[in-house]
Amino acid sequence: MNAEQRKPVRERVVLAERRGARVVRARVEVAEQTEVGAVLIGGLIRAQFGLAVRLGLVTVVVLGALPLVFLGPLGTATVFGIRLPWLLLGVAAYPLLYVVGRIYTRLAERNERDFNELTRD
Repeated sequence: MNAEQRKPVRERVVLAERRGARVVRARVEVAEQTEVGAVLIGGLIRAQFGLAVRLGLVTVVVLGALPLVFLGPLGTATVFGIRLPWLLLGVAAYPLLYVVGRIYTRLAERNERDFNELTRD
């Protein structure tokens, strides 16, 4: 076999060595309560707090707008012999609160899943 027919030897080309590079393990950082762990936990707390504030504001605006609705002719309307304001406040407010609670739970669990994926090694 002559030199032209031999296959060239494969070489591994490395652009940069990672000597001394520190691998950050977020789960360990959180467990050991280091500065990095504190920042990660703080981010989760801020996300959960922001979610609670936004949904709380939506709830307050929707329920707070009901008295404005009752100022017009709807304030004297009756449904099934019950005045509409009492019906809305006594019956319709609870499904609204239930739906807001379900939405909060679903989004808060999503925040926690995202946090767990972030801290997974």
